[in-house]
Amino acid sequence: MELVLVDDHAVVRQGLRSVLEREPDLRVVGEAATPEAAMEVVESTKPALVLLDLKLSGAPGLAGLDLCEALVHAHPQLAVLVLTTTLDDSIVAAALRRGARGYVVKEVDTSELVRAIRTVHAGQNAFDPKSASAMVRGLSANPSEGPQALTAREREVLRLLARGMSNGQIGKALFISHTTAKFHVANIMRKLEVGHRAEAVYVASKMGAL
Repeated sequence: MELVLVDDHAVVRQGLRSVLEREPDLRVVGEAATPEAAMEVVESTKPALVLLDLKLSGAPGLAGLDLCEALVHAHPQLAVLVLTTTLDDSIVAAALRRGARGYVVKEVDTSELVRAIRTVHAGQNAFDPKSASAMVRGLSANPSEGPQALTAREREVLRLLARGMSNGQIGKALFISHTTAKFHVANIMRKLEVGHRAEAVYVASKMGAL
């Protein structure tokens, strides 16, 4: 699996590279310290996964949130795993709404980080215990924002859902994998707080997202 590291501290990137490349199935193909550099590196290297810090050099606030959304929008099959020192309920929830597939804090041990990377690469969500608790609290305190919470890609998927398409058919229509289509459908259902595909279409239509 090929990865790109996005962190504004060179020593952190070097440490991560050293640790991760001990694993036979992991290879770091690029690094970046700013949002602009990250977009360029991901475009040129086409990694499977980006390990992303939320605080980046030369960028205000938690620029990693905007970068996460931009990366996922530009590369729908890309997995983004947040690795940061920030642990705030609303920020964890916001990262998920922006397209992150997992969230871990930098205090996790190596084995837990590697496990999270592999889990996210397999199309599942991954959290360390503290982030998992924060995610639950954050999503409970900040319920779905309706249409504004959906990305452009999710809106495309939602329109195809409304036509009764399966995940496989959605994937073919949008030139994405079945797994990626399934991930987008799951995200839509989570954001709209529904348990069924048909219910997602109904709620979205009431909110004006269709």
